[in-house]
Amino acid sequence: MMNLCAYDAIGLGELVRRRKVSPAELLEDAIHRIEAVNPKLNAVICPLWERARAEAKKRTEQGAAPGERFPGVPFLLKDLTTDMAGAPFADGSRFVHGHVSAVDSELVTRIRASGCVIAGRTNTSEFGVLTTAEPLLYGPAHNPWSLGLTTGGSSGGSAAAVASGMVPMAHGNDGGGSLRIPASCCGIFALKPTRGRNSMGPLFGDFANGIVAEHALTRTVRDSAALLDATSGAAPGDPNAAPLSGRPFLDETRRNPGRLKIAFLSRVPDGWNEETAIHPDCAAAVRDAAGLCESLGHEVEEADPAALAWPGLPQRFITIFASYVGHAVAYWERTLGKSVTREALEPVTWDLYQASKQITGATYLVTWEELQRFSRKV
Repeated sequence: MMNLCAYDAIGLGELVRRRKVSPAELLEDAIHRIEAVNPKLNAVICPLWERARAEAKKRTEQGAAPGERFPGVPFLLKDLTTDMAGAPFADGSRFVHGHVSAVDSELVTRIRASGCVIAGRTNTSEFGVLTTAEPLLYGPAHNPWSLGLTTGGSSGGSAAAVASGMVPMAHGNDGGGSLRIPASCCGIFALKPTRGRNSMGPLFGDFANGIVAEHALTRTVRDSAALLDATSGAAPGDPNAAPLSGRPFLDETRRNPGRLKIAFLSRVPDGWNEETAIHPDCAAAVRDAAGLCESLGHEVEEADPAALAWPGLPQRFITIFASYVGHAVAYWERTLGKSVTREALEPVTWDLYQASKQITGATYLVTWEELQRFSRKV
């Protein structure tokens, strides 16, 4: 018996191509692990076993198609922003619970085209608002390293699933850290791509002017790169399109980058967050990473926090994020044909929704202008 949990997604794909294992066997192995571990972790909140079995059986009969990077590899989809036709989709919200998607998001189409078999949906906070995965709808996800610790969020269910070995990689998205935070909490890898790198079509152009980006959590860097190769690129009607890369992202992981100039911060710049200091363990980890980069021959220096001071930054971000929540509520009211109530939303979501009603179009655009100027400064 092979320990399939020890392989990353590229490795599992190679096993399928060499006929060492079939997509159906990969799926059953993943389902067995999920059913064994998920009762403690609450990472997978919507199993799609029968649907996935039918797809895995079809892939087993047909064999790996040319160009498929991940033939038959089990994959999980976060319960946020991304539709899969015929599958339940709640955005982590009691208000939306019971909705079934009518279309496939472009990202889902491309994930399937890479060979992946989508086996279920993962836990997330309501509308991705909080940097945890503890919705009232499904209850909290738990960290596989220690059940009393947070998974981070909002892609916490996906992070717990990958870190515990349920699947080698799982979908996530990121507006204010929703890929990066759970990757850090669960000890795995995540990349927030450039806006416009992955399409949000056909239902959306972007979320919050491009703050939200789609990608995945993985156990290896090469899986993240290969999946981005499979999913990236603009679709017709996309408002933003990231510049094409000069070579495949997977090739970049094998290429010597030369001597890089790297800056780091070990404390929060003034005005970013007056109430929270960086924990000494986190500051030490940053310095350790900087030291590793320096030992590899790169030019490393600590950035001046004073140069990035901006007392208005948190409020500017809240203006944009509250507007995003207001848009999410309006979208679901229109889609579901019903009005939201205070009881249907979690307290923080309701407060942000109420705040969104006080934000004018002019305020929103001025806020974006200020953030764009700050980006140029960075």
